[in-house]
Amino acid sequence: MVRRMNREGKRRKIRKGILAGLLSGLCLLLPASSQEIKGAASSYALIMKAKGNPYNEMTSEGFRKVIEASGNTCIIEYPENSSAEEQIAAVKRAMSQNVASVAVAANDEMALGSILKEAMEEGIHVLTLDSDTSFEDREVFVNQASVQDVGWALMEAVLDISGGAGQWAILSTTSQATNQNAWIDEMKKIMQEPAYDKLRLVNIVYGMDEYEESARKTKELMEKYPRLKVICAPTVVGMSAAAQVLSEAEEPDRILLTGLGMPNELEPYVGEVCPYFYLWNPKALGEMTAHVSLDLVNGRITGKAGETSAAEGFGTYAVTQGAKGETQVVVGSPIRFDS
Repeated sequence: MVRRMNREGKRRKIRKGILAGLLSGLCLLLPASSQEIKGAASSYALIMKAKGNPYNEMTSEGFRKVIEASGNTCIIEYPENSSAEEQIAAVKRAMSQNVASVAVAANDEMALGSILKEAMEEGIHVLTLDSDTSFEDREVFVNQASVQDVGWALMEAVLDISGGAGQWAILSTTSQATNQNAWIDEMKKIMQEPAYDKLRLVNIVYGMDEYEESARKTKELMEKYPRLKVICAPTVVGMSAAAQVLSEAEEPDRILLTGLGMPNELEPYVGEVCPYFYLWNPKALGEMTAHVSLDLVNGRITGKAGETSAAEGFGTYAVTQGAKGETQVVVGSPIRFDS
């Protein structure tokens, strides 16, 4: 009986081997168009920073539009808060759904490395948008605007709004946010130029990309620095919270505000507590992220510097190399919003 069972087991293995061989041969015979059809049945995941952020929602809207128009399935995750742990859990959920690619707006440059590498090892294409990780942990970064352009725009705004001298502070998101840190570092470099000699950066505080915490940090800055002239908030949530707090102050024009914000949220404050601010098109960022995701999955790019591809609405885009060796696709330049 044992021999008979062993023989039957061997027969099953042989049958499985024959079937696998036939399927392998069939795959080799499939034309390229059939492989594209396979891609059209894929799922594409987008993991944003946190819930309740209109910037995230507009970016997601652009991503969904392009992915669904291409015949694919779109999976969007909004973590409960802006922690790395929440994003790691979201990546794991996406992996369990056998997605073709996952795009992450990273809350922490280093903490996501292990899970993103694990996703790539499983054959999932990984890219980042808005805020990057270490470049070894993804294939390409979709950058809303170059670090140099953002840093220059913000620093010029601080210089102008302050009258060229005095104390100013930065209200950021989290201390681990790659994009925020890169912009702030660029601003510090620009400050070394003679034109900024009379400006003094007194503090950098972090609102954790949450409205209430950003409002609290704004109030702390107001109390701690009675001579503060400008708050620069390179964060949509921070801008909204700071604008509300400053507008309700006893002297609403004592401290002025600039940074990166949503026009529909800041319209009531422009020309008063906020002379002007900058942003780009969040929806375009989502659309480009979707195009790059599709191109990675379908083999049109690999994420190496020098590659180009076409994206509807954008023309031909290029994968370029940043100052630290990272590869990126830059969507555009900051746009100034005033009265």
